[in-house]
Amino acid sequence: MASRFWRWYADREFYKWEKTVLWDMIEPYRRPKSFAPLISIYVAAFYTGVVGAAVTEQLYKEKYWEEHPGQAVPLMRPKFYWGPWRVMNGEVPPSK
Repeated sequence: MASRFWRWYADREFYKWEKTVLWDMIEPYRRPKSFAPLISIYVAAFYTGVVGAAVTEQLYKEKYWEEHPGQAVPLMRPKFYWGPWRVMNGEVPPSK
């Protein structure tokens, strides 16, 4: 049994190069891989971020209106930006 196994393994290793040569000859004629899955993931991630930002801003407005009814809601400070931030037609929000 062991002898048969080693014969099978040796044949497999010996003829492996033929398969490689065959696929190397076919490779230039293959269709290129599609970018559609990657693009669809990027589009889904973008719109997930857009919807998440809209929901976050709406929750911020509702919370502000509960605490300050009837007042105009100030702009929401960017969540992941810690640099200098200035409102062009308003006042500078206090830094936290």
